[in-house]
This record gives sequence, structure tokens and C-alpha cells, in this order.
Amino acid sequence: MDFLNFLKENSAALTVLFAGAVTIATVVYAVLTWKLVSETRLMRRVQTDPRIEITINSLDIAIHLVRLRIRNIGQGPALGLKFSPRVIAGAESAQALLDDFTDINYFQTGISYFGPGEERFSSYTEMVKDHDGKIASVIAFDLEYKGASGSKHSESVVIDMAEYKGTYRLGKPHLYSIAQSLEKLQEDVGHITSGFKRLRADVYSQADRDLEREEALKQREEFRKRQGDV
Repeated sequence: MDFLNFLKENSAALTVLFAGAVTIATVVYAVLTWKLVSETRLMRRVQTDPRIEITINSLDIAIHLVRLRIRNIGQGPALGLKFSPRVIAGAESAQALLDDFTDINYFQTGISYFGPGEERFSSYTEMVKDHDGKIASVIAFDLEYKGASGSKHSESVVIDMAEYKGTYRLGKPHLYSIAQSLEKLQEDVGHITSGFKRLRADVYSQADRDLEREEALKQREEFRKRQGDV
């Protein structure tokens, strides 16, 4: 009875406390829902938005020939990709380097559609020419493009050529060596089939086998005679 009396006497206060607890729980639920929606939206953007990467790349056949590798490492296509190259450091050497790299049409016209996983290469430069000036150069590309959802993207990619300093390679790349060997083999086969070169072959005929058998029989008879004399 005392508990029931307590509830009756404090019903208003308990109602207020219960309402407050419900309000706090509602606010917490709303915050958690908002975070879940934000994370879902962010995940959807990551899965559909493009992302452009520009790195230094050397040719397999000659490490001193260097170019830029442009890749879309995002999950969605880049639409209307435009490049605005500029020099950060290196003066004339950097400008000459930039001119070498951008001596290809899409740097001026842009790329209308650059799909996920797609890659392109710039023109190359020879690092043996003005090596010290080029290796000290820092250039950048200001990029503008859109995602498939219409989202606009603008970013700057900095290329520091000092990262290439000290790069070397021992021997020839395996794929390049295999390609050379196959090319040489194809050339040799072509010469043989065309009659330009002839195979040297020792032919072992039936007559040769008969002669060898007769000689073996003679040697056997001589051996038997020597044994009989003994």
C-alpha cells in the first residue's frame, strides 16, 4: 500500500521523468539515424565517384624515358576531365619538362569520358637531357571533372620529380626479354620456311643400318675365331 500511495503522490513527477527519458532516447535515436544516413551517403559517393591519380612512370625498355601515368582509381567515370598544368619550381627546366609531358592532344582538349580503371600516358621526356634541372622540378595539374551523379570535383595533383632521383633497374624486364626471344625465334622460323636458311641434318638411312649390322657380325665372327684359336 505504501508503494501505491507513493505512486499516487508522485505521479506527476514520475510522468515528467518518463517523458524526459523518452525524449532523450528519441534524440539519441535521431542522432544515430542521421549518422547512419550520412555514412550510407558517403559510402554511395565513394562507390560512384571518380578519383584521378597522376604518377611518374618510366618505360620498361629504357628507364631514362619517363612519362606520366594518369589513372581513374575511383569507382565511377570522370566526365569532362580538364587539365591545367603549371610549374611550381624549376623555372625553365620545369617548363621544358611540362612541355614534353603535355605534348599530346588530350591535355589541351580534355577527356570527355574517363572510365573507372582506365589509364592513359603522357608523352615522354629523356632524363639524360638536363637531368639535374628536370630532377629538381616540381609541376602540378589542376583537375576539374564531374561524376556520373553530376557532382563537381576540382583538385590539384603535384608531381615532384625528386621522387624519381636514384631510380635504377638491373637487367632487362622479363616480359621485354621474352618478347625479344619470341621475335628472334619467329625470325629464324621465317628464314627456314622461306628457304633463306636451311637446316643441317645428318640422315641415317636403312643402308647405313644394314652396313652397321654387317660390321657387327664380322666383328663377332672374328672374336669367335680368336676364342677358338685360344
